[in-house]
Amino acid sequence: MSETAVPEHDEKDWTWVLEQPCHECGFVSAEFDPAEVGFAIRSNARAWVALLEGDEAELRAHRRADRWSDLEYGVHVRDVFDLYLERLGLMLTLDDPLYPNWDQNQAAIIGAYNGQTPHVVALDLAAAAGSLADAFEAVTADGWGRTGRRGDGASFTVESFARYLIHDPVHHLWDVNRG
Repeated sequence: MSETAVPEHDEKDWTWVLEQPCHECGFVSAEFDPAEVGFAIRSNARAWVALLEGDEAELRAHRRADRWSDLEYGVHVRDVFDLYLERLGLMLTLDDPLYPNWDQNQAAIIGAYNGQTPHVVALDLAAAAGSLADAFEAVTADGWGRTGRRGDGASFTVESFARYLIHDPVHHLWDVNRG
């Protein structure tokens, strides 16, 4: 199947992962040290790059109609890293910025995620991860308390933003590894 799978629109407010363990992937935000986010991003990106070196047909396959292919998840993670770099920059330079909303399913359709080249996605994902990791590693002690808000009203500090962010690529590795 070459089209992008379109899972049901996720109305879930995933910010709950900041307060309790993820019952699916097992990530425990409260136990994650935000100072380690750069290392965690790079480590996660290495796993994605290795995954994206797999058989191209298998990477594009939709194992379930309601889930993305492994390639689509990889492209999503690349885009998440880019999006969070932009949002982190806003948080560090503006006072309590309001981010524009981002519809991940719409992004997958517009970006033709499943039609992208896995090797190129792997390179871009690694670069995006490196830039985001560098940006988090450059946050000064007083920067961790800076704030920003999503269009739905969810508010973050840079510290909670780091813990919230890392759950996404960790969770999606769990998605693809569980089959």
